[in-house]
Amino acid sequence: MKPTGKEVEPKDRAFGQKIKQIRQDRGLTQTELATRMGRTSSWMSQVERGVQKVDRLDVLQGLADALSVSVQQLRPGAPSATEVPPQPDVFKSNDLDEARTLISGHPAIGTLLGALHAAPGRSLAELSTDVDELWQLTHAGAYADVTARLTELLPALEQTVRSVAPDARAEAYLLLARMYQATSSAFQRQDASDAAWVAADRAIWAAELSGEPLHVCAGVFRMVHAFARLDRLDQAEHAARTAIQALTEADTRDSLPPEGLSALGALHLALAHVYAKARNRAGARTELEAARQVAARLGEDRNDLNLEFGPTNVEIQAVSAAVQLGDAGEALDIGATLNVDALSPERQGRLFMDLGRAHAQRRQVGEALDCLLRAEQLDPDMVRGHHASRSAIKDLVLLQGADARTELMELARRADALE
Repeated sequence: MKPTGKEVEPKDRAFGQKIKQIRQDRGLTQTELATRMGRTSSWMSQVERGVQKVDRLDVLQGLADALSVSVQQLRPGAPSATEVPPQPDVFKSNDLDEARTLISGHPAIGTLLGALHAAPGRSLAELSTDVDELWQLTHAGAYADVTARLTELLPALEQTVRSVAPDARAEAYLLLARMYQATSSAFQRQDASDAAWVAADRAIWAAELSGEPLHVCAGVFRMVHAFARLDRLDQAEHAARTAIQALTEADTRDSLPPEGLSALGALHLALAHVYAKARNRAGARTELEAARQVAARLGEDRNDLNLEFGPTNVEIQAVSAAVQLGDAGEALDIGATLNVDALSPERQGRLFMDLGRAHAQRRQVGEALDCLLRAEQLDPDMVRGHHASRSAIKDLVLLQGADARTELMELARRADALE
């Protein structure tokens, strides 16, 4: 799925041109410079076009180091590293840093106080197109582009829901809910689960105000994954179980539409993930079987509510659960039966990452590396940012020791798996 849509207005064109010129003088490609920083080519492209601002000193220092120049050469007047007290490493820098800052605090307090007003001329139809494109970028793993789009879209939508005509308010809140769901999904894939939690909570709130209960369930799905990544497994289980019970009761009264079945099946998969992480083998298998039954009722792979639920995705989650439970052989057997060409790069990348982990558990270094490299091609940020993939890469390096292949060591450096 290729990112589409309009180009975001440059915010710092002069700085971007300076970076581009220094990079070219050094004989580096965008990809090579991005790799030196542990970033993506998409992020570097945004920087050079002036779309992605670089204000944080640690990021600016990293860029200066990668180009072998001083911070002051890039930003005259910026403090040097020796002039700034060391700060705790609270979170790993990634392509969503600016988006993370953006959702901090109240998103529209200026509008509430009458200090700001919604920008004129932005129709709900235009905002809807922007939200659709944001989801395309999220599914494609283009997180630098996600940040660039959010910096304009999020404030616009937050202001719009507070100023739009009453008869259009429900539609506006639904767009806000979908935007926050995409944001939560992107944060989760970049291992920023605390930010994913905040975005999921706002998605649930906005979906309720839109009068769309299935979108509330989609927001709960995002929150379950955020809880699970933070090892808050009791909260994850409660959130998933409560939503599953409500959807099951609704299905008993009056069969759910396809969108409702997608939400129900996705929540069963989320709960299977929680149980697998808790080493609850029986619970994980029960939830996977429940998801298979729901997928059988759907009869096809769908993307209702941007959940990508269907028979294929159930088996992808079965692979992931098997790896989590240490059943590498089962994971590889399931993976060998799957054709994921029609799914998003993120879903395909997740499968190959888990197959790489399974091969690593069996000490099959060559096969593990091939799968992890293929996953990196599909979704580089997930492989480099996911703790499970970094752990597998580190294990492979330790397993091979001094005989480690060059490709493996390069992957380990890109994923910061040598620490």
